[in-house]
Amino acid sequence: MKHVGENVVRIEAEALRALADRLAGPMAADFQRALELMFDCQGRVVVTGMGKSGIIARKVAATLNSTGSPALYLHPVEALHGDLGMIVRGDVVLALSASGETEEILRLLATIKRLQVALITMTCDEVAAAGADKSVRATRGSTLASAADVALDCSISKEACSLGLAPTASTTTMLALGDALAVALSEKRGFKEEDFANLHPGGKLGKRLARVESLMHSGEAVPRVNAATKMPDVIYEMSRKKLGVTAVVDGDQLLGVISDGDLRRLLQQRGKDTLDLTAQDCMTRTPKTIGPEEFAATALARMEEMK
Repeated sequence: MKHVGENVVRIEAEALRALADRLAGPMAADFQRALELMFDCQGRVVVTGMGKSGIIARKVAATLNSTGSPALYLHPVEALHGDLGMIVRGDVVLALSASGETEEILRLLATIKRLQVALITMTCDEVAAAGADKSVRATRGSTLASAADVALDCSISKEACSLGLAPTASTTTMLALGDALAVALSEKRGFKEEDFANLHPGGKLGKRLARVESLMHSGEAVPRVNAATKMPDVIYEMSRKKLGVTAVVDGDQLLGVISDGDLRRLLQQRGKDTLDLTAQDCMTRTPKTIGPEEFAATALARMEEMK
């Protein structure tokens, strides 16, 4: 069974290598044209596909959305029962079909053409023989690819399934080509880390990309005392605001900070005499600071470094 698993991965890896070779050579112009159509799109990229290709289409739409290119997934069957209204002038349709003959998708072509919406396709259909000169690209034969403004070639030598039937290498190439389009589009748009952060506020990514300003306390929530404040009042302010630290300020100028750790060390060293001191006597001067526009992960890394 280990060899079966290895063989599957090798077949799919070879399909990806062949796809990369096409992108570097005969398909480079088609890829660039597809990229331009999607970049110039005044509406959304409508991604459609049936079966396993439909699952890949959903992933492609999701990746486009998360990298700054508005997209949606359109189920071909639902489209035939009213959801065609989701396609409007100015959109671009990206249709995925391994055979290029998926009936439900072909039935959408008339509406796509009537709306004058650009059509990009990903198909894995067989290519007619090109003759003795293998460097000559053959004409694609599927109905879907023939109807496209840009037809992208996801053809494979074979599926990784031992029966040669289950979509495996074909869906892998479609997924990789969808990622290639999404990433190339994001770079063309100048999509930055902060843009990504704005679209991913939740989960681990959201936490890693959150800004300091979205997590920090401000205004009256921040404990603050003057340099001359006596330590009993400092302790009261820290206890009242419950942040384990207080800023020592002169107006809007930060002079230093006092943490609950500072208090514990002072009490161990000086006992009750600590209560006779002022904030200025106890504060840590010139504390490390970070701007509100910085990433929270950067702030955490600096705090870890300064331990």
